Amino acid sequence: MHLKIRHRTEYRYETPVHYSIQELRLTPPDVAGQTIEKWKVSTPIKASTSLDAFENLYSVFVQETSYTSMMIEAEGEVHTQDAYEFIDAPKAVSPYHLLQQTNLTEPTAEMLEVFSSSLPKKKSVDEVMALAAAVQSTILYFPGQTNFATTAAQSFAMKSGVCQDHAHIMLGLCRASGIPARYVSGYFFAEDSPNLASHAWIDFCADVDKKLWLSIDITNACFTDARHIRLAIGRDYYSAAPVKGVRSGGGGEELSANISITQLI
Repeated sequence: MHLKIRHRTEYRYETPVHYSIQELRLTPPDVAGQTIEKWKVSTPIKASTSLDAFENLYSVFVQETSYTSMMIEAEGEVHTQDAYEFIDAPKAVSPYHLLQQTNLTEPTAEMLEVFSSSLPKKKSVDEVMALAAAVQSTILYFPGQTNFATTAAQSFAMKSGVCQDHAHIMLGLCRASGIPARYVSGYFFAEDSPNLASHAWIDFCADVDKKLWLSIDITNACFTDARHIRLAIGRDYYSAAPVKGVRSGGGGEELSANISITQLI
């Protein structure tokens, strides 16, 4: 598919923000399954760009003058095709690093017990897919009950969440089973469900020596395909977040994010 994506994030504050640092991972890479035709990220002031430890392209900008609103926009065109296998570059982060739990992924004893019959005994695709199906059926998709800081344990306790929660729970269970797994942030094209445009899923390492990763969308119970656009990878949401930052001042914050994805002929 040939997709046009527009992602606008706007912040408004009760009182002036005096100082802030924003970190963006809003540029999709050229990898298996996607080719970037054009892409632009617009920020209030010039940003510096680099690669992080996971080879994500990220931008940072610092605002030292007061403001009460801020707009960040990413826009471009991507050609996609079905793909769910990814091989890391030789110098990429070791898959063993992705065995470590984080605060967002750490499973509870109850989680491990509930999913005990579905935990993979080996890195077989069928077993990992069966675990993904178990997570999807146990954790109902229910927007509005969780947020970016919700942990896997908290979402599990509610038995509900969104794609980010599905991903964190799946990461925790894979890692507890000795399977390296990583968080993927990105976009999902669904004409009938535009609210799913901002999306998250996971990669699990099927072959450590070859650094071969297979990509699974837990929320949609499938391998990734031409509908998925990858933005960034990391240990969890926080290390792959499209937009994150810290600020001094501002008081209450109102955040609005709008993502539109259209298919071009």
